[in-house]
Amino acid sequence: MRTRTMLLTLATCLVGLTLSFAGENPNMGTWKLNEAKSKIPAGMAKNVTVVYEAAGDSVKATVDGVDSKGSPTHNEWTGKFDGKDYPVTGDPNSDARSLKVVNDRTLAIAIKKDGKVTMSGKIVLSADGKMRTLTISGSGDDGKKMASTAVYDKQ
Repeated sequence: MRTRTMLLTLATCLVGLTLSFAGENPNMGTWKLNEAKSKIPAGMAKNVTVVYEAAGDSVKATVDGVDSKGSPTHNEWTGKFDGKDYPVTGDPNSDARSLKVVNDRTLAIAIKKDGKVTMSGKIVLSADGKMRTLTISGSGDDGKKMASTAVYDKQ
């Protein structure tokens, strides 16, 4: 009986600890594109809303935006901020994405198609946690080099 009580207490503490870490991650939540502060070239796809939420011990990213022609887009990624590739669904231009913690306010990102990095960059969180800046460069769907800086406000 005592062993069972100790195991139950330990399990409850671990669940609470996991939830507190997920809640403390400043990247979690809904982020909306601030077009006025962003520098996105004409004809480049835009992620208008990005939502990061806990999915067990992973993070789920749901991205809604528009493609280079202005048509709506939706893709999803579930993974960890550990630098490993995790599959992307709903994006014809990528099939894997990896994010890696650089420091407590910076993530490195790599977007891949067929095992090849097509876009890479970094996501930097402001000191107050209310703004994120995604700086990315690589090749567009047409193979041309492109770069952009997208600024997102926390909702």
